[in-house]
Amino acid sequence: MASNSNPTRFKFSVIVPTFNAEAILTACLEALLDQSTPIKDYEVIIVDDGSTDGTSKIAEQFNVKSIHQSNRGPAAARNRGTYEAGGDIILFTDADCIPDRKWIQEMILPFEDPEVVGVKGAYKTCQTSLAARFAQAEFEDRYDLLQPQASIDMIDTYSAAFRKNIFRKMGGFDENFPVANNEDTDFSYRLATAGHKLVFNRGAFVYHTHPDTLLKYLRVKFGRGYWRMVVYRKYPEKAVKDSYTPGVIKIQTLLMALSMGFLALSWFVHGALSLALSAWAIIIVSSFPFSFKTFKKDLLVGLMSPGIILLRSLVFATGSLSGIVRSLFKS
Repeated sequence: MASNSNPTRFKFSVIVPTFNAEAILTACLEALLDQSTPIKDYEVIIVDDGSTDGTSKIAEQFNVKSIHQSNRGPAAARNRGTYEAGGDIILFTDADCIPDRKWIQEMILPFEDPEVVGVKGAYKTCQTSLAARFAQAEFEDRYDLLQPQASIDMIDTYSAAFRKNIFRKMGGFDENFPVANNEDTDFSYRLATAGHKLVFNRGAFVYHTHPDTLLKYLRVKFGRGYWRMVVYRKYPEKAVKDSYTPGVIKIQTLLMALSMGFLALSWFVHGALSLALSAWAIIIVSSFPFSFKTFKKDLLVGLMSPGIILLRSLVFATGSLSGIVRSLFKS
């Protein structure tokens, strides 16, 4: 279905940015077109961000609105979708996600409160690899943190919804973010700082394929650390506390960064190596609450958690330091 300049009026618009998503898009679209919400009430908009594979041909096989643009990144693709959206509520998910049948129904439910501007949903996975199970345990831990909060400051675009008028008024996603990494954090902080109410609904979930090897997982975490520092430069108060990140993770990352400095000094300063090792020991001990909690649900993941968390702290720290260096050179 081609794009048009006068969008049909819908209650809700689901926007999916795509780039070379030929292998994964079908499952996403099948799920989006088989929702508990009546199909007459919503539209699905695919924004093809310059794909070079058969993504556009896949989209054309479904009753969705398909938009094509040169490759400009997911932030620009999502923003483009909002200009074509006929719904007052816009929802976002990703091509590698398979929404639950009640996803739209659950995502729009919190908007019954007129003060709610944005809604965050959740991830689930059917994977069995250790790395993917650990990643899901991390998400579940964060969801436990979000659950009791009346208002949050983080909405991830894999399962997101906003009032379109406020989204547009606030400028949408910053298109200076070239990859799908922390542009949603930046926009969420912008909304929260302006006083808009954002909420979490755990019942609005999509199935996702997490990194299935430790190396892939750590690469993702490096990127998270890098781009989060870019965001923290704009919102330094969030580096201390936000609604989504357990405080212990920030402490672990800081300790690892300090330990790296101690290791560098150990060649010249007596006792610096002991300080580095002590920092690592504190990181491992601080991982025990998460490990015990996870152990009850997944024995192996719980047992492996301290070691993985130590490695996670290392890549978070190195990614964060790289982000800080980038910010300094950009200033």
